Formats: sequence, C-alpha cells, structure tokens
Amino acid sequence: MAVLRRKARRVLGGGESAGETLDDPLDAAQERRVRAVLALGGVPQADLPDGVQQVRLRLLERAASGAEAPRDVSAWAAVVASNLAMDWHRARRRQERIGERLASLRPPDQVAGESGEDTKVMSLAVAQGLDELPDAQRQILVLRFYADLPVRGIAEELGIPEGTVKSRLHTAVRALRARLHEDEVV
Repeated sequence: MAVLRRKARRVLGGGESAGETLDDPLDAAQERRVRAVLALGGVPQADLPDGVQQVRLRLLERAASGAEAPRDVSAWAAVVASNLAMDWHRARRRQERIGERLASLRPPDQVAGESGEDTKVMSLAVAQGLDELPDAQRQILVLRFYADLPVRGIAEELGIPEGTVKSRLHTAVRALRARLHEDEVV
C-alpha cells in the first residue's frame, strides 16, 4: 500500500513529502453514487465502505500505472462499483435481506407518512424485483436508472454494443414491471 501511495504521489505530482496531502480521487457526489450502486447491486450496508475504498484504490492504481484518466470519473466509478457488486455476488451468497439494503439508502430524517408507507412498499417491491434479475440485467438497470448513465456510456464502460445494453435494459424493465404487477404493487 505504501508503494502504491508513493507511485500515486509521483504520478499526481508532489504528495505528503512535499507538505501536501493526496487529494481524494472521489468527490462527495461520486462517493454517494458509488455507495448507491453498490447497495442496489446487493452489497450489504456493512460492506459498503470497503466497496467505496476499492473504487478509490482502483482509481489510484490507474493513476499510479500512468494510464490515462477516465473521461468521466463518475461514470467510470459507477461501472467499477457495479462490477464490484457482481464480484461480491459471485464470491459469497447474500446473507442480508433487501429491507436492510434499502434502509441504508433512505435519509435518516425522512418522515414516514401515508405516502411514505406507499413509498416503502414500492421500494421493497422494486428491490425484490431487482434481486431476482440476472446479474447482467440488474447491472444495466442500476447503471441506467440509479447511476443515471446514458445507454452509450454504459456500452462504452462495459465494452459491449449499445444494442446489447438496450436489449438487456428492455428485458430487465419488462421483468421488473411484470413482477410489480404480479405483486399488485402497481
């Protein structure tokens, strides 16, 4: 880790030895987006800080290796977070349920009223529907609607054709809509 920090300081110029501190490669908005993508991708709340750190580390490693900086750091970070979430699912089975993941995304000061209850029911139903989608469809859906990436951006970041993104997105939305109708949520 110390070697990586030295390399990153050299690449980024200066660093702690020059009396400066190494800037965080993610701003607050990017970190929130990474957290949301990880949470919606199924990573438990307890593992979210580690996921955010992994994204930071990959960004620093990229800078330390001399690779060109991503055109859109926010989009790049969202895709890396999405890939980390998929890796997490492959490595271990889910142990926490959907409600806990959604609770980590809900602002603590939100007041639950009658419409708040409707929102909770809808949120749980959507999360359950996302949970049942195949990894590739869930990834595309989360990147498009939660990370707000355009189809072209998703295709470029994942290295797949735009048509594949559109097809997976269409199939995922249709499956999610059918699930919500089946549960009589909408």
